Amino acid sequence: MNRRSLAARAALSMLALSVVACAADNDADRPSMALTATSPPTGSDAAMPFVAADGERFYLSWTENTGEEGATGRSIHAVRMAWIDHGGEWSTPVTLASSDRFFVNWADFPSVASAGEGRLAAHWLLRSGEGTYDYDIMVSTSTDGGARWSEPRVMHDDGVAAEHGFLSFFPQEEGFGAVWLDGRETVGGHGGGGAMTLRGGLLTWDGTPRDLALLDPHICDCCQTGAALTDEGVVAVYRGRTEGEIRDILAVRMVNGEWSTPATIHDDGWEIPACPVNGPAVAADGRRVATAWFTGAGDIPRVRLAFSSDAGATWEAPLQVDEGAPLGRVDVVLLDDGSALVVWLEATDDDAAVMARRVRPDGSLDAAESLALTRQVRASGFPRMARSGERILLSWTEPAVEQGGAATLRAAWLDVGGAR
Repeated sequence: MNRRSLAARAALSMLALSVVACAADNDADRPSMALTATSPPTGSDAAMPFVAADGERFYLSWTENTGEEGATGRSIHAVRMAWIDHGGEWSTPVTLASSDRFFVNWADFPSVASAGEGRLAAHWLLRSGEGTYDYDIMVSTSTDGGARWSEPRVMHDDGVAAEHGFLSFFPQEEGFGAVWLDGRETVGGHGGGGAMTLRGGLLTWDGTPRDLALLDPHICDCCQTGAALTDEGVVAVYRGRTEGEIRDILAVRMVNGEWSTPATIHDDGWEIPACPVNGPAVAADGRRVATAWFTGAGDIPRVRLAFSSDAGATWEAPLQVDEGAPLGRVDVVLLDDGSALVVWLEATDDDAAVMARRVRPDGSLDAAESLALTRQVRASGFPRMARSGERILLSWTEPAVEQGGAATLRAAWLDVGGAR
């Protein structure tokens, strides 16, 4: 995607920024956020974190360069996971898989999910052919807190060497549901065949995929998905794509075991003839749902947030939460009072920062706060967080300063004043 200069982008966003700044000034006396660093047991070149939580633990997965070379001549990478209790110490890391055939990518990265009581799922990406984007989604489950894992299996059933990725898990009664981008119609690369599709399925407790379904036959090629469990079922969010190249954010719901027709959350009208590699995030609590996303509609970059009070069936008008020069790469959690906490990357005079803002249930905005410095490069990845009880764990990648250097994975407890 071609981007304007930072100065031009900031100027284009000045009017919208003034609205945000006004709201933030009105809330200047509200409690600020604080980070308390914690040191996960990662190696010297770890990146691409994902954070999940249940009532007892937080789980962190990441990808690590082992420094060894495999038979293909590529580096051997390992997908690893560790957990930490609310007030405890990190566990010894568990290696979920290691290979020189992993698809290692800054935007499409492995994940871990928890359904409580020691029931976990994980996914990673394994090359299936010689094409740049030929890779499969590998999945595995554990029912004993991660001590043992099922034999890895391919989540999809097409057997086509094409892109399959950007998966999101959600807990279900019989296992873990999942949605993902499925490129079985795009053989030959992006634009080389048919359209990218959104598909869903169930991963049972013993690691068997089933109930595979087509959810949307024509979507954006390589943006992240998100999924959350509401009191009425599941809501999944993703970037759609029309024949006229409008790439706005859509939601699809599973209610009473049936997937709904996809619906646009808001008509941004972002016309772009390429994938921005910048997907949405979603969080749910009961029937309340919050979705955050990036858009460049009208050549003005924005990070937006929309609430739903009916489990994602309808959505309120979106709010702009950025500071005027966002890079996107969003995540979101809901707090006990119905507020949404949004994190994203924002361009700064020096380079970039991991930003956060609390959006109140009435739509008022607390001040945006810079949590950590980072860089605008792809290697900065996507900050990820999860909430359990009174705690929020945030993780992000600190890219190498010099080309060829090692990345550092950071993690910290995020205290949002008055969140409980």
